Amino acid sequence: MSSAPSRVYAARLVGLPIFDPQGDQVGKVRDLVVSVRSETSQPRVLGLVVEVFGRRRIFVPMTRVTHIDSGQVYTTGLLNMRRFEQRSTETLVMGQMLDKTVRIAGSGVAGTVYDVAMEQARNRDWVLCRVAVQEPAKALRRKGQTHVVEWRDVEGLTLREEAQGATHLVAALNELRPADAATMIHELPVERRSAVVAALDDERLADVLEELPEEDQVEILSHLGDERAADVLEEMSPDDAADLIAELPPETAATLLELMEPDEAEDVRRLMSYVEDTAGAMMTPEPVILGPDATIADALAHVRNPDLTPSLAALVYVCRQPLETPTGRFLGVAHIQRLLREPPSTLVAGALDDSMETLPPEATIDQVAAHLATYNLVAAPVVDENGHLLGAVTVDDLLDHMLPENWRDQGLRPRRRRGVARG
Repeated sequence: MSSAPSRVYAARLVGLPIFDPQGDQVGKVRDLVVSVRSETSQPRVLGLVVEVFGRRRIFVPMTRVTHIDSGQVYTTGLLNMRRFEQRSTETLVMGQMLDKTVRIAGSGVAGTVYDVAMEQARNRDWVLCRVAVQEPAKALRRKGQTHVVEWRDVEGLTLREEAQGATHLVAALNELRPADAATMIHELPVERRSAVVAALDDERLADVLEELPEEDQVEILSHLGDERAADVLEEMSPDDAADLIAELPPETAATLLELMEPDEAEDVRRLMSYVEDTAGAMMTPEPVILGPDATIADALAHVRNPDLTPSLAALVYVCRQPLETPTGRFLGVAHIQRLLREPPSTLVAGALDDSMETLPPEATIDQVAAHLATYNLVAAPVVDENGHLLGAVTVDDLLDHMLPENWRDQGLRPRRRRGVARG
């Protein structure tokens, strides 16, 4: 280890990129693996859980870490690409230590762990040295008082806690992109996953669910109460909600659809009515739709919505009333590049591309792929035989359906390098 800082906090380390000696990024830090023997002896840090490209998680021993600074981690480049599997003698700092209820010896102060620091011992091993503890909030305070104490001064870290909270782990997850948060949740022990799911708000849980494998989606949804499950489904994009509901037992699906808001449930039912892997089943029924009397300023204001994916924000769909799908007569699309070149006060109808070919809802997945590839599109309108816009199918919708079901677990493996397993 060269030029390493004397103390590194786990919450600041997680998410940092990891580079090989040539300066190529090979992944990101997702957790620390430690061996906890007792509350008096400092746990040895065995290594890092690293997410490599393709969302595969591997183990990188601390002996392979050559340098850590505020913005990145460097390794020897010798990585074992075998998927990380936690052993019974190992503890994950982020996944299992955060939010543990502990007591500070001497003062008797009780609180929850919100961070842990590691440092190098004289024998060059990395060990956990400090614990950051937060007391419960009191009176009008939003947050309780915080303490950073030596490892040996904290009691309760080695005890199994049946009702361990998830406040600080959820705070860390909220700093991640939904796909990265989903990967971390997927790897959590069952009891910790349940606590995290309970602590996430409905909107964030919906974002994460959309990024999880189907079996995880079904498992998580089945452990939510029907009312909350329906609320979470409402927060999901209709096409993702339809795919998830289709995986549920028919009686459960019917119950949840009845509990959803009528408009949201109607969108989902309509998507479920189409044959699987067709444009109708893949599309989103909520693209950016405007009338021909809208201005370009109106259109630009709509596509600035941060909740829109880039592919949905690339096109504005112009239709006659009604503007909810299925709409009135579809007139054409306006490309974001064209809108940016026109005066904001002019009508969006003046920037219309009425020559774009549309897709019928029964178009197969191969026909959708060929259509997007032929015309170099990231999205395309889906229109019925009467000229009504039903929705839009995007390139990310297409990829979700073309990739194998377990693509999140398989990922794309970097070139294999010879390495060593942890001992």
